[in-house]
Amino acid sequence: MAELKYKRVLLKLSGEALAGEKKTGINPEVLGSICDKVKELVDLGVEVGIVVGGGNFWRGRFGHDMERTTSDYMGMLATAMNGLALQDTLEARGVYTRLQTAIEMREVAEPYIKRKAWKHLEKGRVVIFSCGTGNPYFTTDTAAALRAAEIEADAILVGKTIDAVYSADPKVDPNAERFDEITYLDILNKDLKVMDSTAISLCRDNQIPLVVFGIDDPENIIKIVKGEKIGTLVRE
Repeated sequence: MAELKYKRVLLKLSGEALAGEKKTGINPEVLGSICDKVKELVDLGVEVGIVVGGGNFWRGRFGHDMERTTSDYMGMLATAMNGLALQDTLEARGVYTRLQTAIEMREVAEPYIKRKAWKHLEKGRVVIFSCGTGNPYFTTDTAAALRAAEIEADAILVGKTIDAVYSADPKVDPNAERFDEITYLDILNKDLKVMDSTAISLCRDNQIPLVVFGIDDPENIIKIVKGEKIGTLVRE
């Protein structure tokens, strides 16, 4: 473990990351490649928590004439679907996994309990946190920051379809500036779309570093934990 930079991490994945080029649903090959690297983390001795979004199944704020609370709860259920897919794929690889949900659904998952999550992590199990915070009006970004604070993660690894933090969307603006390091406050002041402002503020208050990287190459997860400079480091 001495050669590892981070010993306990919270991996934040968007739902779209599991869909691959299809953008919706789950791409088994993409899911499998990510889970291969999570298994490698566990084999290295890293304690791993995962928060995954649900945008590959439901994005209620885009084009749906629906009351916000209802839409948000549907999104939470979508994250549980992704959590189950992650759990099944990891267990197929021999990784002991627990799915915990902020909304109680005992037939398929444990309710989120901090002390249970700690115990699972200490025993080398991957813990997947689904259903966000269990509250509408809060995103899975905020859930990732909250769970990272609760389990005292060394860092949040934020897997994106873009390989770092930029001053603008590099797919739209070829002159966008790439940041190797940036502060929480700069992200808030520049209104950069890394995570939502609530999540960034929570990370800042609890001094949780973020590493924003491209999930298109899942090997980046291993490189980051081993201390390589990948993507963008966000800290005070």
